[in-house]
Amino acid sequence: MNHFDTRHSFVAVIGDIKDSRHLENRKEVQTHMQTILEQVNEKYEEYIASRFLITLGDEFQGLLYTGENVLHIISEIRMQLYPVHLRFGIGFGQITTDIRAEMALGADGPGYYRAREAIERLKEREKKNRPVPAELCFKMGEQNRRTEIMLNTIFNLIYVIEKNWTKRQREIIWDMLLYEDGQQNTARRLNISQPTVQKALAAGGYYTYENALKNAAEILGEIKDE
Repeated sequence: MNHFDTRHSFVAVIGDIKDSRHLENRKEVQTHMQTILEQVNEKYEEYIASRFLITLGDEFQGLLYTGENVLHIISEIRMQLYPVHLRFGIGFGQITTDIRAEMALGADGPGYYRAREAIERLKEREKKNRPVPAELCFKMGEQNRRTEIMLNTIFNLIYVIEKNWTKRQREIIWDMLLYEDGQQNTARRLNISQPTVQKALAAGGYYTYENALKNAAEILGEIKDE
């Protein structure tokens, strides 16, 4: 068990699979999710205070030192597990218990309370069939209410763009986001022409989408202790 300064604010992430009980290959999805989380733990090791792991069958959680890479982590999990849909709650705040670096279990405090509140808010919106059932929600303390509203508004607008993508647009856009190395390389990986990539990016609002993600990531990375 590692002992971090619990006065420091962390970023808690809780995610779960939507409508998991209706999945025909539920066990395979859970196994695949575990593999994805292990990859995330290795790739982002220096940013992770407690490693991501599955906690309740279809739910998983992890703890980050800062919000710098939280959107990259969430995007990678979503992309690799698609077409399975997920929801994510992000909570910013202190952790009042000892933190175990090897797994995000047993820790408690405002950071996790807010992540749980965020994911429950998404579930309630889905039950009420709200017009923009975004898959990501962020919670902070009351003194940062404006930042919280701004980020959640960005997440909602991002979802509005994304939910209108065709299968091909999603494939191309997510490849661009995952590899970050240009249209020619995306075309080569997907065995299509560069003009096809360019057309899909334009039709799918890629540059607006990518810029919104980038700006949200910068804001999350700059949030300081409460």
